[in-house]
Amino acid sequence: MSETFETIRYTADAVVTTTDGHVLLIKRGYEPHLGQWALPGGHVDPGETSRAAAARELAEEAGVYAAPEELAQVGVWDQPDRDPRGRYVTVAYHLTVLPGTEIEARDDAADARWWPLTALPPLAFDHAEILRTAMESAS
Repeated sequence: MSETFETIRYTADAVVTTTDGHVLLIKRGYEPHLGQWALPGGHVDPGETSRAAAARELAEEAGVYAAPEELAQVGVWDQPDRDPRGRYVTVAYHLTVLPGTEIEARDDAADARWWPLTALPPLAFDHAEILRTAMESAS
């Protein structure tokens, strides 16, 4: 009997919205989806929880600092084809902040902006679905 094992990478994403209806998006500074808008997020480091990774990536990519316990889990996305680099499973978290929260593109983000939820650009990966689920669960 032969068994096939698949390499699965573990990531975390942060959906950050303001109380007046904006969402934080970063412009990707590298492939895949170079130059496209996406939610802040990235790989979960060894020994780290996905919640801690989401908080860390949010600080690293956008300069927004939150304690991991402030992030509410939205769900898990594990479609086999969700990332062109291979099999990625992500856990998404939601954080609500006040309007005017300062952001700064850092690390691998080429830009960071607040976008009105009613006028979003096309999003990389399945981030539009993640954002939609976060907004449904927040209402």
